[in-house]
Amino acid sequence: MSRIDLFPRPGVVLRLRRALYRAGRDPEGGITSAAYEMGMDVDALQKKLNPNEERRWLSPDELEEFLALRPDPRVLDAICRAAGVVWYRPEPVPATNEALKAVGKLLDEAGEFVSSMHEGASDNIWELHEVLHLEQRGMDVIRQVLAIMAGARQAMEDRSNG
Repeated sequence: MSRIDLFPRPGVVLRLRRALYRAGRDPEGGITSAAYEMGMDVDALQKKLNPNEERRWLSPDELEEFLALRPDPRVLDAICRAAGVVWYRPEPVPATNEALKAVGKLLDEAGEFVSSMHEGASDNIWELHEVLHLEQRGMDVIRQVLAIMAGARQAMEDRSNG
């Protein structure tokens, strides 16, 4: 595996084993700190995250603990893709005029993207890269709208409590 393989490509949702491997290899935090916080030997965690190592896998409890320490979007995307759901990390953003305009712009871009895919839709034959890109755009829109909704609720509650 080359170093370039460690960087995410837009629109690509990885398989869970590959996503876990990349999350463990990212420079921020590093696998050493994750292993230390999980109370696990570094070599043991490396083997459990290696997609080519079939003898050892993370247990459900270890996976949960790893996700709590390293909530990597690639891992969350891989898990949610299998379940057919979209994940959302509650990070409220202010529901300002600028934020709402940004969502409008994102929706416009998503609409233009979907319109540009008329060739795939005209013959009802969708290519994998088109579907992956479309799914990623849709998830981005959903996340941004939910963040603004959370920001509006937080502002309302702050105002009523303060």
